[in-house]
Amino acid sequence: MAAMQEEFAALLRNQTWRLVPRPRHANEEYEEDPKQEKDAKQEEEERLGSLLACLAFLVAACTAYLVTRPRPVYLVDFACYKPDDARKCSRARFMDCTEKLGTFTDDNVEFQRRIVERSGLGEETYLPEAVLNLPPNPSMANARVEAEKVMFGALDQLFAKTGVKAKDIGVLVVNCSLFNPTPSLSAMVVNKYQLRGNIVSYNLGGMGCSAGLIAIDLAKDLLQAQPGTYAVVISMENITLNWYFGNDRSMLVSNCLFRMGGAAILLSNRRSARRRSKYQLVHTVRTHKGADDKAFRCVYQQEDESGKRGVSLSKDLMAIAGGALKTNITTLGPLVLPLSEQLLFFATLAAKKLVNAKVKPYIPDFKLAFEHFCIHAGGRAVLDQMESNLQLTEWHMEPSRMTLHRFGNTSSSSLWYELAYAEAKGRIRKGDRTWQIAFGSGFKCNSAVWRALRSVNPANPRDVAGNPWADEIHRFPVPVPKFSAIDPPTPSSDTAQQ
Repeated sequence: MAAMQEEFAALLRNQTWRLVPRPRHANEEYEEDPKQEKDAKQEEEERLGSLLACLAFLVAACTAYLVTRPRPVYLVDFACYKPDDARKCSRARFMDCTEKLGTFTDDNVEFQRRIVERSGLGEETYLPEAVLNLPPNPSMANARVEAEKVMFGALDQLFAKTGVKAKDIGVLVVNCSLFNPTPSLSAMVVNKYQLRGNIVSYNLGGMGCSAGLIAIDLAKDLLQAQPGTYAVVISMENITLNWYFGNDRSMLVSNCLFRMGGAAILLSNRRSARRRSKYQLVHTVRTHKGADDKAFRCVYQQEDESGKRGVSLSKDLMAIAGGALKTNITTLGPLVLPLSEQLLFFATLAAKKLVNAKVKPYIPDFKLAFEHFCIHAGGRAVLDQMESNLQLTEWHMEPSRMTLHRFGNTSSSSLWYELAYAEAKGRIRKGDRTWQIAFGSGFKCNSAVWRALRSVNPANPRDVAGNPWADEIHRFPVPVPKFSAIDPPTPSSDTAQQ
């Protein structure tokens, strides 16, 4: 004890230890301040309110996104019309009817022969009865008969293969450039299938061979405003009332190339439809050159000097089509091409404008963006030009060339015969991208891009139902020479066809 006291005294003398003063209010009972308690509670409520506001904003933003975002558009299936064998028109039969008609000069009969021999068309294209009759009997009644056979034939197959009921169709778009009766073609479909009274229907006329993709684009937009429904698009052309009987050579070309055909396409924005759909629509790009007078008049319906109506094709058509294609792919390219291709394209474009006007523009390799190409089978010259411009292979051009050979130029529906060819060949695999591109009066160039949601198996009857190639795809491809002389018709074959 004495030692501890001595040590404590030493600490005090040396001032090496200071006692800590006792805290104020030590051992006193603490009482909370009511004001502080109220402030703390208010602060907690403010934090909770902020949190709820943030949650409400997130919910509203998510809801707005889900409501306003574009609904995916699926291509459930499609069907192409294949006329009866009685409507087949060999090249020899075409020339025989042309000669016997008696309205064409000898020079223009030979002109049509030369066109057909170099056209790429084969011996099994189709023409309506009214045109093949001698004498021909074009009339409104016969034109309606042709339209009904094409539209209803394709639609019957489409409804049968998909199982969709007519009452489930909410949108209907029909396109036919040169035949627009009253009531309209779309009204004929509504009447035939007893479609519902509130169906949104449109009839597109005068828009040429590219109208099929315009109809797809319109149906896509309509499906954005019509949730959970189906849309039917019908693409066709009518030959009966639009056969040219005069001697203006710019109008005779259409007789040599255009043939009978049509397609029906079923689209949907139902999420449940995705499982059984073949494709999803990825992009549509439309180009219109109608502001330019030459482009506007390069495909022009009018009367000739004798008052006979036909569609005149300008000599500038190919150059105008090339310009429209360039504009269209300039818009489409950034949407589909790999970045490396885009950089090369825009670098050469900039060099051409800034450094040297003679710099050859870089043509992007669209084979890196698409596995399949469906190019409107307007004629051999169109396909040759497209093959050269896009640097495509014979394999890529095969669906278009075989469609032209087997069915001729079926106008806006030709793209679907080409896609049906690729399906019948077993080429469509899940994830494949297909580019459909068409040209039409106005002048227009339109594109649609599809992505395959599943592989199409040609051995599956459901996959090839309504496919015009299904029972004869084993015969194709066939060689298509640049020139093929027309053999005179045999009496037996003429009798059988008539």
